[in-house]
Amino acid sequence: MVDPLPIRLLKAVVRGAWTLEYAVRRTLQPSRYALAGACGGCAKCCERPSIRTGLFTRRLRRLRSAFVLWQRWVNGFELVEVDQQAQHFVFRCTHFDRGTRRCDSYASRPFLCRDYPRALLDQPWPELFPECGFRPLAKNAEAMLADLERRGIPEEKRGELERRLYLK
Repeated sequence: MVDPLPIRLLKAVVRGAWTLEYAVRRTLQPSRYALAGACGGCAKCCERPSIRTGLFTRRLRRLRSAFVLWQRWVNGFELVEVDQQAQHFVFRCTHFDRGTRRCDSYASRPFLCRDYPRALLDQPWPELFPECGFRPLAKNAEAMLADLERRGIPEEKRGELERRLYLK
């Protein structure tokens, strides 16, 4: 189901606003991590996209309904569940073809899809799908690796620290 022209135009306007907002936020509050690796095409991020929401969106019925309707009409996301503990709305994307594992509206995909997994780098401990070709990398990884080497930490312990601190 390829997006019709009015939806593509609406998405372009929203994408422009989000791009500007993200650029400002990332300039004022840069992430501790860089994005390393490349997309391997596993499409795990497309199977069940989830959006973390604020308290008002989760608690206020009208706001929640507007949010879910927007996701359905504009992004083609059908609500599957609300994960209260993680504060996420979990969706099924109507543009994702499970057979080909491709998006039928890739050119007009939402900002959420365009920004994956970069948006996860804002978290204190970003977790990506194990199949994902991307990985977070600490921006000060070289200095931290040199410091671990200098301290003479045993190989096994150093390997664990490198993994947990996203140094490689």
